[in-house]
Amino acid sequence: MAYIQLEPLNEGFLSRISDLLLCRWTCRHCCQKCYEASCCQSSEDEVEILGPFPAQTPPWLMASRSSDKDGDSVHTVSDVPLTPRTNSPDGRCSSSDTSKSTHSLTRRISSLESRRPSSPLVDIKPIEFGILGAKKEPIQPSVLRRTYTPDDYFRKFEPRLYCLDSSGDDVDFLTDEEILSKYQLGMLHFSTQYDLLHNHLTVRVIEARDLPPPISHDGARQDMAHSNPYVKICLLPDQKNSKQTGVKRKTQKPVFEERYTFDIPFPEAQRRTLLLTVLDFDKFSRHCVIGKVSVPLCDVDLVKGGHWWKALIPSSQNEVELGELLLSLNYLPSAGRLNVDVIRAKQLLQTDVSQGSDPFVKIQLVHGLKLVKTKKTSFLRGTIDPFYNESFSFKVPQEELENASLVFTVFGHNMKSSNDFIGRIVIGQYSSGPSESNHWRRMLNTHRTAVEQWHSLRSRAECDRVSPASLEVT
Repeated sequence: MAYIQLEPLNEGFLSRISDLLLCRWTCRHCCQKCYEASCCQSSEDEVEILGPFPAQTPPWLMASRSSDKDGDSVHTVSDVPLTPRTNSPDGRCSSSDTSKSTHSLTRRISSLESRRPSSPLVDIKPIEFGILGAKKEPIQPSVLRRTYTPDDYFRKFEPRLYCLDSSGDDVDFLTDEEILSKYQLGMLHFSTQYDLLHNHLTVRVIEARDLPPPISHDGARQDMAHSNPYVKICLLPDQKNSKQTGVKRKTQKPVFEERYTFDIPFPEAQRRTLLLTVLDFDKFSRHCVIGKVSVPLCDVDLVKGGHWWKALIPSSQNEVELGELLLSLNYLPSAGRLNVDVIRAKQLLQTDVSQGSDPFVKIQLVHGLKLVKTKKTSFLRGTIDPFYNESFSFKVPQEELENASLVFTVFGHNMKSSNDFIGRIVIGQYSSGPSESNHWRRMLNTHRTAVEQWHSLRSRAECDRVSPASLEVT
């Protein structure tokens, strides 16, 4: 059904009626409100109803309609002709035309209301858009929460924070005398100074005193009254490039008097932490960590230098590192040759009290679980940082390469008895760790190209536990 477009009235009661009704009507030509139809001035402009009339006419409109009926009861809807709207010469509708149009609209609405059956009063609520049948629930911002299990709860628990003997942050608030009386691990005398001319840091290890007697966990130690101490020096967080003093035999008051230099820029040196670890040498078992001292170099005047007596505190690192080995692997498919280069080793475990170690490397080829070939490097006297640069070649057909393993064992040469075991790694089918597996995989993917990598040495028991090839060699 279409109705004639109306112009709004700005006065009195008829303006309220127009605002009520025209809020549901739009011009179907310009899609604007009827009283803003500036683009649609034809005489046949019509509007269409976008929604149904309300179920119940408002009371104030019913009262107005009844008063209109009383004033003009002789006219009917059919008696009022629908005349087209005429525009004035200036393009605006006259007030008389507007009055007639409004009066006609009122009569039409009255006729429609009289024909409709009466209905009960309905409370009309605002229209809400949503999915039909959906349950209406209040929307609240959701908070992401993680469900914790008992395992997660206890995993966060750190027993060291509640331990009375912990060597954690409480040590920072203790004096050296209090630390010495609490742990009774002795004291270490050392000094530091930075050389701006040559850009290196000098660390001097002077002496130690009041070291505790040795502890033997396996009962293999013969002398339980004296220690064989030595000191390991490094600049944290770099623990690879460390230095090591000589071993002082059977004393609890060793005098070292050794100097070591670290080539490092001055700004970088101020960001490092000096770590001095005192260890007890034992030829027949693993070396024992006595204690440690750590000094943040940012708290020290490096240019002026200085020396200190510091009390030793317990170290969380109970196992001593065995050293590192630099190897290069290369495979030639056409010749069926596996080439191995033993380049160097560093910071090997010292096996001789007087002169360090006389280390050499033994290389053994294992095919499956069978020992095939054994070769070894020359030994270098009195060093824990040997340079070898020796090459070895093994004949391995390409179809047998995936079943091959190389066992590298570092020994300390001993003229009087059997050689002293230092450390071992296994590379190949039965690798002793992720680092060794990665080196072997890189070699297989890059034939005819040498692949170098550093490896941390492992104990014999650890290699025997994870690598069957380690059990087949001596």
